[in-house]
Amino acid sequence: MSTLASLQMLIDSLNSTAPSNRTNKTANRSSAWCQGVFIPNELFLTLGLVSLVENVLVVVAIIKNRNLHSPMHYFICCLAVSDILVSVSNLVETLFILLMEHGMLLLQTSIIRQLDNVIDMMICSSVVSSLSFLGAIAVDRYITIFYALRYHSIMTMQRAVVIIVGIWVASTISSSLFIAYYKNSAVILCLIGFFLSMLILVVGLYIHMFSLAHHHARNISSLQKKRTIHQMTSMKGAVTLTILLGVFFMCWSPFFLHLTLIVTCPKNPFCTCFFNYFNLFLILIICNSVIDPLIYAFRSQELRKTLKEVVLCSW
Repeated sequence: MSTLASLQMLIDSLNSTAPSNRTNKTANRSSAWCQGVFIPNELFLTLGLVSLVENVLVVVAIIKNRNLHSPMHYFICCLAVSDILVSVSNLVETLFILLMEHGMLLLQTSIIRQLDNVIDMMICSSVVSSLSFLGAIAVDRYITIFYALRYHSIMTMQRAVVIIVGIWVASTISSSLFIAYYKNSAVILCLIGFFLSMLILVVGLYIHMFSLAHHHARNISSLQKKRTIHQMTSMKGAVTLTILLGVFFMCWSPFFLHLTLIVTCPKNPFCTCFFNYFNLFLILIICNSVIDPLIYAFRSQELRKTLKEVVLCSW
């Protein structure tokens, strides 16, 4: 299975020009770990279903509970929608693969290519939007802590909606360009650069936020008590996003390393061996979509309570 088939096509085209006069000794030495990891399609299907159900529940819970109608929770809701894109694209492709393997579905090559482009666009849109919404949540927490008294005038619902619409439009356009020009290395470099720039931005904001929290923890006074309590609540949201961010980069980093190697060393035998683990990287991406809703529920008592109500009502 290869959800990002356009990237695999790029790998194949690059690797086709690799020198073929390697020694048998080198080939035998690397053949063991070059075989990759076999992952059954049923596992993709199961994880995709679990992720889809979890993230749909999160979206429904945030819409249902008026106490969760805030910019940060709207950003979290959009983050869940990004995970839904990953789940849906995975489910659609896995179902088509299983049906075609069992001879229950016959499709023309042109239709398969169009379907693959749609799936790839959903995946690319998901990664761009996920990074963007993680950055938006980080900025939201930063404003909450450093501009607490002006937060509601700075981060209004109208501005939050504009940010959300802007992110989705930019994600859709960029993913379309990525699929259209996937053979151009500059496109891959742009995606890698975006990943690294968002990482630097968010880490920089968090270093500043947590250094402030440490400073206030050592200088609490009775005059600052009310503001300190507010900042402690804000820091709880910052800690939640830190966990989300850590899980995101752990699950997506192998994929971005994969992209980096495509550009830097496509013909190197060790890089080509690394490419054979692409299915494992896809599993990690889907696992990120499975883990995120668990983090939301674990860190937010209000969301956890609403999720229980939604589940009970559905039964």
